[in-house]
Amino acid sequence: MRFWILCSLILCLPGLIQPVHADPQPASADKSAQTNALQQELEQQIEELSERIKAAPRETALYSRRGDAYFFLGQFKQAVADYDKMVELDPSIKTSHWRRGIACYYAKQYADAARQFEIYHSFDNVDRENGIWRFFSQFQAKGPEAAQKGLLKYEKDDREPFPDLYRLFEGKTTPDAILKAINAAEISDQEREKRLFYANLYIGLNESLHGRKAKARTYLQQAVDNQWGPRAGFGPNYMWHTGRLELQLISTPENQK
Repeated sequence: MRFWILCSLILCLPGLIQPVHADPQPASADKSAQTNALQQELEQQIEELSERIKAAPRETALYSRRGDAYFFLGQFKQAVADYDKMVELDPSIKTSHWRRGIACYYAKQYADAARQFEIYHSFDNVDRENGIWRFFSQFQAKGPEAAQKGLLKYEKDDREPFPDLYRLFEGKTTPDAILKAINAAEISDQEREKRLFYANLYIGLNESLHGRKAKARTYLQQAVDNQWGPRAGFGPNYMWHTGRLELQLISTPENQK
């Protein structure tokens, strides 16, 4: 999402917004230790933010940060509750609160998620990333045919690689074609890394949605290993965590298929 543009959405006040970044690690690093360290950091953040909320219960930015921490921990219903509290305190952010839509999706509140992405479209009718999430939500709530028919329409250009990614959901291209185009493009290494991050993330999420868990894990692992998202911060960092959580969810023993 256009998180770096929509700073007002997360109330970027100095000293209040401190996203949890994933530092680049060697391939040989102990992933279990990294996961435990991240979990401890997030739990500490939640504890500290909860104390601050007691002292300032109407401070929207505190609920924003705690909601993110809950989401990154995989505590999706708690994240939705904090994002809902933000909207209660400041109704003006309801339309643009895409993080609430993603949290609703993972809390399996699919109709609420779809509605959040629908109203976001009235706020930003260029962002195809939002349209992809509405597709995901509609797919879960109403099935694949309804999701396909209900794809939001876009007329203006969007940032790469989202035009091609959206064509994937329209059934007009393939994962291989998207990735080949990115690798063949005459762009900087950083721009290529960014595009590959989003491509692998959303191709992986789509494979997971359709139950192709082995393929999904391959793409999502590449997205998680890509360090552009954590370095970029804000929205890309949030989406990096989303990929990490999806990979974690489909890598449990019952999903090893």
